[in-house]
Amino acid sequence: MKFYNCMLLLSLVLCVSAQNWFSDAGAFIRDAYRGAGDMWRAYNDMRDANYKNADKYFHARGNYDAAQRGPGGAWAAKVISDAREGWQSDISGRGAEDTRLDQEANKWGRDGGDPNRYRPAGLPEKY
Repeated sequence: MKFYNCMLLLSLVLCVSAQNWFSDAGAFIRDAYRGAGDMWRAYNDMRDANYKNADKYFHARGNYDAAQRGPGGAWAAKVISDAREGWQSDISGRGAEDTRLDQEANKWGRDGGDPNRYRPAGLPEKY
């Protein structure tokens, strides 16, 4: 009888743990999806603004907004930023220094730094 009681208790503990894991995984995926949307919005705003020397601001802002969603958003921001910078440096021929500075702005935003650090003077307030 003790064996069955122990197995029942162990099963309950495992079920509760699994339920928490699935709940956490769902939150991570939701945050990652929404974080990717934040990155997309920052990219669209950058293209819409078409403002000289504003790219670092939009990099920082997109990463900041995504990371505010939680671990899933921060993960999505890092994956998207790394892929974008890898593509830009390898395929488009942009320099290593520009990639380094973009990644610095990406990390600044992901780490919770104020994106306005990179905001150029005169950028319209809607951004």
